[in-house]
This record gives sequence, structure tokens and C-alpha cells, in this order.
Amino acid sequence: MIALFSVLLALLAPQASEAAISGELNCTTYNGTSFVYTPSAVACSNAISDDSCQVLYPATDAAIGWPAAGNDAERPLACYTTATATPAAVVPDMVSAALKNCAKTCGLCCKTPAYDCPNVQFPRLNCATITQSQCMSSQWRTIIATDCPSACGFCNDGGCVDGVVDCNNDRSICQSVGMQDFVNQYCQKTCQRCSSTTPSTGTGGSCSSFIADSSTACAAWATNGFCTNTFYTAAQRRSYCATTCRLC
Repeated sequence: MIALFSVLLALLAPQASEAAISGELNCTTYNGTSFVYTPSAVACSNAISDDSCQVLYPATDAAIGWPAAGNDAERPLACYTTATATPAAVVPDMVSAALKNCAKTCGLCCKTPAYDCPNVQFPRLNCATITQSQCMSSQWRTIIATDCPSACGFCNDGGCVDGVVDCNNDRSICQSVGMQDFVNQYCQKTCQRCSSTTPSTGTGGSCSSFIADSSTACAAWATNGFCTNTFYTAAQRRSYCATTCRLC
């Protein structure tokens, strides 16, 4: 009788939620036990309000919620498929819509243009462990922008960022005589003090045509110095922006 009562209690007791990311694994990493979201999965902001995104993309498991750095909440199905249950095929149009409007809610920030670019081969810090506080730190921002741009959403900046995030609030400091040492070090983007942004003329060969750019952000990257930034290898620049950078 006691054994039967124990079985009934076990059946009636609330069951713990078992999260598991499946179907769409972008912006995740395997931690030895399961796939979890990387910090860059939720590092961006939604294009529309968070509340609206949560209505459009309801959590698959209300007890766990939406994707967050380090958790393994199932991604809302509408973020990547038209199906209503897993396993489900990835539908590119659904992913595109999620990226455009609610990338953070869907845990897809790493696939947005600001976060989707190569890091240098030998960075001065571990790109995978960069925190949001480092992204905002005057001590780290310029290093991250050149070595690990995808970690902080610096992909469109071509390695040129302000060390201090508030520089753009008062552009008059760019012309202030007494502030030149400061702006040269901390406000390089706002005050246009970055190194030359003239695109490279090539690798020395004579090309009649170039490989098509593989990224749609090449024009912005070139403006901010990607084509001449030696922190990126020639192979990386050619792979992403051969036409824009005129690389044979």
C-alpha cells in the first residue's frame, strides 16, 4: 500500500522542465553536456520592443523562458520554422524575419551584421569569454574592436571605435585644443582619428575581375578601415570583401 502511494505521489508531483536546444543551433556552444547559448546570442537589442517580441515569439517552455547566455531554453519555434513541434526543419524566411525584428528574443544576435564577422586568428584575449562590461570598458573596447569584433557587435566598425562610449554626446570636444590627447586616444571614431580607411589596391597582381563579396556589410567595413586593417589577414579580407577591397 505504501509503495502504491509513493508511485501515485511521483506521478502527481510537478515535473521539472527539461530544456534542450534543437533544430536551429546558431549562436550556441556545446558545454560538454548540452548546447547552450553564447553571450553573443543575446548581446544585441531587438528592433521592436521586447514585449512585442515576446508576444510574437512566445517561450517554448514558460517555466524556462527565452534564450539567455548560458542557458539551454528551447528557441521559440517561430524564430526558425513554421512547424508547431520539434523536430522541425529550418525555414530561412522565418529566420530572416526573426533576425530583422527580434534577434535577441530568438537568441540569434550572433547572426546579425554587427555580430557576424571573423575575429583575428590570434586575439589578445579569449573572444568567447568577453563580457558585456568589457564591451563597454575604455580599457578593452579598442582591443576588442580589432581582435574580437563579433563579441561586442563591432563588425561594422572596421576596428575603429570610441574607447569611451559617450564621445558622440558632445562632438565639440573633437575641436577643443585642450582635449586633443583625450580624443586621439578615446574618441577615435567620433572625431575621425582612426588610421587611413583608403581601400587596398590589391595584392600586387593585376586583376580584371574580383571574387564577389560574401558579406553585405563590406561597404561599411571598408569605410571604417577593414580593407587596410592588418589585424585581419589578407585571406580573411579577400574571403569577405574581395571586390570592395580590390583584392585579387
